[in-house]
Amino acid sequence: MSKYVLEMKNIVKIFPGVKALAGVDFKLKPGRVHALMGENGAGKSTLMKCLIGIHPPTSGEIVYKGKKANITNTNTALNMGISMIHQELSPVLHRTVMENIWLGREPKKGIFVDHNKMYELTKDLLNDLELELDPKEKMVNLTVAKMQMIEIAKAVSYKAEVVIMDEPTSALTDREVEQLFKIMAKLKDEGAAIVYISHKMDEIFRVSDDITILRDGQYVATHEAKDLDTNKLISLMVGRELDKMFPKIKCEISEEKLRVEGLTVEGVFNDVSFSIRKGEILGIAGLVGAGRTEVIETIFGIRKKTSGQIFIDGKEVDIKSPEVAIENKLALLTEDRRQTGIFPMLSVKDNMVIANMDDYLSPLKFIQHKKIVCECKDYKEKIRIKTPNLNQQIQNLSGGNQQKVLVARWLLTQPEILILDEPTRGIDVGAKSEIHSLITQLAGQGKSIIMISSELPEILGMSDNIVVMHEGKVTGTINREDADQEKIMQYATDSVG
Repeated sequence: MSKYVLEMKNIVKIFPGVKALAGVDFKLKPGRVHALMGENGAGKSTLMKCLIGIHPPTSGEIVYKGKKANITNTNTALNMGISMIHQELSPVLHRTVMENIWLGREPKKGIFVDHNKMYELTKDLLNDLELELDPKEKMVNLTVAKMQMIEIAKAVSYKAEVVIMDEPTSALTDREVEQLFKIMAKLKDEGAAIVYISHKMDEIFRVSDDITILRDGQYVATHEAKDLDTNKLISLMVGRELDKMFPKIKCEISEEKLRVEGLTVEGVFNDVSFSIRKGEILGIAGLVGAGRTEVIETIFGIRKKTSGQIFIDGKEVDIKSPEVAIENKLALLTEDRRQTGIFPMLSVKDNMVIANMDDYLSPLKFIQHKKIVCECKDYKEKIRIKTPNLNQQIQNLSGGNQQKVLVARWLLTQPEILILDEPTRGIDVGAKSEIHSLITQLAGQGKSIIMISSELPEILGMSDNIVVMHEGKVTGTINREDADQEKIMQYATDSVG
């Protein structure tokens, strides 16, 4: 009898124009958490999608509980006892929590759905996982973090023997992360094998028993977590030592570029004021729900302000729409690249130029295709976007490379004020380092950069000044020299003495 509940042997996956996996091996033991690590584009999510039948392998073998398995779709995987929590959430928003959990397998009374039984099953499940949620609440009313916890509950409800978690904590608060770790410990005790994909090193070393590393679609190594440290793991992942995670250099900071005074959206945030100068990186910190994203959406014209003023170069501007924001040389990289960033069916090239098409029209209004290709190629090289070609659909790229395409999109608009909302969320250490370098270079060119991040090391490592928010208000502004994690958290929880 094999000691492994699952063995993936010599897995190859070829998409048009790209070999995503080149003979990868992966073995899972029951009752253990096995981290799957690698940069974006290494093949982690693809390997797991091969396992659950979203992308059946081109070649190779999957052995589950000692028997060769042919998993052609997700239902087959679920019926076998393999479930997956996806990085990109896709809830049915206008249905309830309980309907989302039991979708496609609702308890029946004859031919009708037994809503009472569904309610009781959901209540028992949520109580068991210590999740305080109403089974009858509609998903549309929940935060992204709560939706993520529902997704976790749904995976647990299948009573799976293999549970795959792809970036499960990317949208969770610290409290919810602790709750997830409790759920994982419970699953381990029940003998489940957990595959854990995350870019957060502290989490990996806290929860993992085993770690497998992939690089560029190839298997690199498997080690017990206790035999590795952060530096060794990063070196295996990227194939090189990362000199500096936060390559912040002292940029020349000159005159004020943008000032916000008393900005208010009633019921969302109140009396927000700050300013940013040329060459400055301004970090905006705060816990989930502090109102950070809503503030920058208002500055960019996505939301309508109730009151307050916005000044650019000392002149008051009335930004009523994103078009007006772009005319004023603002750019916004949104937090959720899937919902509000990429156009999945379009090519990498089209996604890059879509915010800036007027610049590629000749005097006679013909599209200048050569100019588009030339500038897109330039940015592809500059920020190391991994794609077989510019005509590849962006949905076939890894999350980190999709993010880089969006950065390129906004840089092509030649912005003077660049707003980045969680620019490295769900991105590996190598791509993070590259994006940090790029942000620093842009500040060096005199750009003003506003960066929202929930990762305190990133805020501390990259910002010249930090604005901290709590429940829709600015509770403090700290300069780089005086900032530390404890001080930021005091302001973020509004507990400064």
